[in-house]
Amino acid sequence: MELLKVNGRYDGKRIATGILLPIIGGSITGWIANRNSQEKYKKLKKPSFSPPPAAFPIAWTTLYGMMGLAKYRVEKKKEFGLREPTNIPSYEIQLGLNYLWSFLFFRWGLRGTALMEMTVLLGTIALTTYEFYAVDKTAGTLMIPYIGWVAFALTLNYATWKLNK
Repeated sequence: MELLKVNGRYDGKRIATGILLPIIGGSITGWIANRNSQEKYKKLKKPSFSPPPAAFPIAWTTLYGMMGLAKYRVEKKKEFGLREPTNIPSYEIQLGLNYLWSFLFFRWGLRGTALMEMTVLLGTIALTTYEFYAVDKTAGTLMIPYIGWVAFALTLNYATWKLNK
C-alpha cells in the first residue's frame, strides 16, 4: 500500500483515474487498430521468440497500469511541492506514440515505419523514465519494465519485418 501513498497520503480517486486512463486508452486503441487485421497477422512469418497472443493483453494491461501509477506519483509529488514544478510532456508523447504503433503495424501493415516509430517511442519512454525518476524514484522505477518490454517488442517488430519483406 505504500506504493500508492505519496508523502504519506493516498488519493484513491486519482490513483484509479491515473491507472485506468492508459489502460482504457490502450484497450480502445488496440481494439480499433487490430479489428479485422488479426487474420493478416496470423499469416505473417514470426520469429521463434514471438510470445503467444494471450501474453500481449496481459503485459500491456500491467504496463499501462504501472505507467499510470508512475504518472500519478509524479503529479502528486509536484502537487505537494516536493520538487520544482516542471511540465513533463514526454509522458503524453510516449503514450501517443504507443497508441500510434498499433495502427502502423496492424491496421496499416507499415511494419518498417512501425519499427522506426518504435525506436522513437523507446527513446521517449527512456526520457520519461529519467524525468519521472528525477521527481520520484519509485515512479521512475515503475517505468523500467515498460522499457524492457518495448525493447523486446522492437526486436520482435524488426524480426517480423525482416521475415515478411
